[in-house]
Amino acid sequence: MAHGGSTLLLAGATLLLLAASALADGSPERGAVLAKRWCAACHVVASDQTTASADAPSFAALGASGRMTPDVLADYLAMPGTVHGRMPDFQLGRGDIADLVAHAKAQAR
Repeated sequence: MAHGGSTLLLAGATLLLLAASALADGSPERGAVLAKRWCAACHVVASDQTTASADAPSFAALGASGRMTPDVLADYLAMPGTVHGRMPDFQLGRGDIADLVAHAKAQAR
């Protein structure tokens, strides 16, 4: 039984490392395109954007937030309807999420 538990622990750790690796591989450039298409109606997604909803945080603010780590942002984007009822559920893929997170983190700089 102990061996099976070790195997599950190793498998879980491997999945976490793969998820972190996928986030690290996100493209801010692709994320900018996605953000302008899907997010700009509510969020300020780029420094040249002047209007958005006053209730929605900018991507720069999200990227700079210490609470909004890449993993937290990715989880949020993976379940927007569950976590935040006002945000549309775009059914984003892992690559899209990684790109949007990379873009948000780039906007914070």
